[in-house]
Amino acid sequence: MNCRNRIASLLVLLVLIILPSLAHAQESAEPAPNPTSSVNDLIRILESEEARGALLDRLKAEAAAQESGEASDANSTIARQVAEQTRAAAEQIVDGAEAVWSGLAALVVMFSDPNLVDFAEFRSLVINVILVGAGLFASYLVLRLLAHPLQRSLDRRAAGRNWSIRTVLVLVATIIDILTVALAWGAGYLIALQLVGGRTGQMDINQTLLLNAFLVVEMIKVAMRLFLQARFPNLRVLPISDLTAAYWYFWLARVVSLIGYTFMFVAPILASNVSEAAAQAARVLVMLTALVIGIVVILQNRERVRHVLSSRAATGRTDFLSRSGALLAGIWHLLAIAYLIAIFAVWLVNPTDALPFMMAATLKSGVAVVVGGLVIAFIGRFANVGLRLPDDVRARLPALEARLKAFVPRVMQIIRTVVTIGVIIAIAQSWGLIDFLGWLSSEAGQRISGSALAALVILLLGFVAYLAMSSWVEYRLNPQFGSIPTSREKTLLSLFQNAFTIALVVLVSMLALAQIGVNIAPLLAGAGVLGLAIGFGAQKLVQDIITGVFIQLENVMNEGDVVSLGSLSGVVERLTIRSVSIRSLDGTLHLIPFSSVDTVSNMMKGFSYHVAEIGVAYRENIDEVKEAMQEAFDLLMQSEWRDMIIDKLDMHGVTAFADSAVMVRARIKTVPGGHWATGRAYNEFIKQVFDRRGIEIPFPHVTLYMGEDKAGAAPPLRVRNDAGSKTDASEKPTLITETD
Repeated sequence: MNCRNRIASLLVLLVLIILPSLAHAQESAEPAPNPTSSVNDLIRILESEEARGALLDRLKAEAAAQESGEASDANSTIARQVAEQTRAAAEQIVDGAEAVWSGLAALVVMFSDPNLVDFAEFRSLVINVILVGAGLFASYLVLRLLAHPLQRSLDRRAAGRNWSIRTVLVLVATIIDILTVALAWGAGYLIALQLVGGRTGQMDINQTLLLNAFLVVEMIKVAMRLFLQARFPNLRVLPISDLTAAYWYFWLARVVSLIGYTFMFVAPILASNVSEAAAQAARVLVMLTALVIGIVVILQNRERVRHVLSSRAATGRTDFLSRSGALLAGIWHLLAIAYLIAIFAVWLVNPTDALPFMMAATLKSGVAVVVGGLVIAFIGRFANVGLRLPDDVRARLPALEARLKAFVPRVMQIIRTVVTIGVIIAIAQSWGLIDFLGWLSSEAGQRISGSALAALVILLLGFVAYLAMSSWVEYRLNPQFGSIPTSREKTLLSLFQNAFTIALVVLVSMLALAQIGVNIAPLLAGAGVLGLAIGFGAQKLVQDIITGVFIQLENVMNEGDVVSLGSLSGVVERLTIRSVSIRSLDGTLHLIPFSSVDTVSNMMKGFSYHVAEIGVAYRENIDEVKEAMQEAFDLLMQSEWRDMIIDKLDMHGVTAFADSAVMVRARIKTVPGGHWATGRAYNEFIKQVFDRRGIEIPFPHVTLYMGEDKAGAAPPLRVRNDAGSKTDASEKPTLITETD
């Protein structure tokens, strides 16, 4: 407020200085005031205490009056502006209606009063215009017929071609269309100058209006045919059907012709030959006709547009575009009709200033929407179709293409959001709601936009670093290239990938926050305090991590090892710094935190043993049994399992005398994890050799006591054979046993 008062005081002082000079200049008829005199007057005022006090009092009064006026304006700004705008709009609408009525009345008077208009001159004007128009449009029709075969040939050549060749052919067809209009326009000028009117080489202004209107209207139609080519679909820029293209070109061409020829030809003729009111009446009638056509077109396409707007939401999508489309689907036609009526009202009220601004804002908004849609469509098509890696890269990095494609939906969502925000900003800028470009050129705008861009670059570099690290780990673990990774390398690389990812996320997040102006020092301090609190509160988690670190340092187990952890055993599928995931034989996945691990039994560390402990009958010769076991081992060494055996048979001999068998033990040394398969194969050979040598592998026996009589004699055992007769017990029973 002090600054504003100082500025107002300076302005008042300048006015007090300049006004006397201007008055003196007017009285003395001098061309300009003398600057030296003004300075001298100011010096005299400042030297005189009385004059200086009077000047200060006057300045204070002016400042107080200005403040009160500003306060009054501030208190009634909204209501007063609304009232003034409403009143002005109503008055101008009434004036427009009166102008239309006056124009219609002028037309009636023109035809009812023969003395008002020179009909002979008017008839000559009309005849000349008709002759020029007939020659103009006839020449244009002939040129269009001559250009049609050329454009048809270009259309056939464009069928099935790639986008670059099609672009060239479309440009050639458009140039032919432009030349057709230009040649017809030149022919019209030639007809007007040489064949119609008075002296050769001269033409009437009305004929010039017709020719210029033809040139502007037909050039607009050329641009429309570039996007809505109804006759030549292969030369059409927009990917729409032939019926849709013909429909929109039909209506747009007629609206453009109606408005263009009326505003550029009919209205100027009426203004110069009848009255400006008649010209305004013609304009109003044409604009009203265009408004009715626009409303009809909107109502005809109501359901089709509604279906398009709600299609994304119908598929189950819940993003911003889908929700916005579903919201606009039911009311878009009302908004469009209201917009057309608003354009008509604005043109009727203030066609000089408001209508050009509104049309320019509409055009810019449409361009922003079209460009945004094309960007989204192009990037989406490139992401879905063009993302295919070369065969050698896919062979070295099998998961890279899938990893990149997994990010496509997220990237497309981000791009859609950014483009949507950009379109909204462009529309708001076009309608003057915000001054985004001005803000962007300011110091604050440059600082914020630069920070946002730097944060975006950091995120992009972080993603590239993650992709490079993941690809390197994948390449290192690929057994088809380079050396085959060991289990230890797989474990360490997996842990390194997890640790690197966590560190990268934290680092990139901190750097991005720092770029957008967030002070990360308190975050780092808070993270330290939070980590200390978590360390005290989550001692089990700390114990898991510390135990996991020592397990990894001692290299007790790696991914792919078969281990036993307490009562659980299985294959190690995943190792982290906190836990181990093992899958048991029945397929169950067990997640075991390291704090609960007391003992780790690794069955695949360095090498393995198959312990063959065979039970034979007491009557068997032990030396023969050992020879049979060695023979079975020799047969095993001749099979495909020999590559898994790394030492000769380690014979231990008799280890125990069981209830019904003598236990003979031998041991086979194999590669890590090979003892299970090798042991199963060795057992098969043991069975074959023992059967061939007649060595009995005992099994539990049952003694059947049939009882005895009082004399101590046991009844004889009879066995029924297949024929049903009874035989002695020495014969082989076949069915059942029974006693007498």
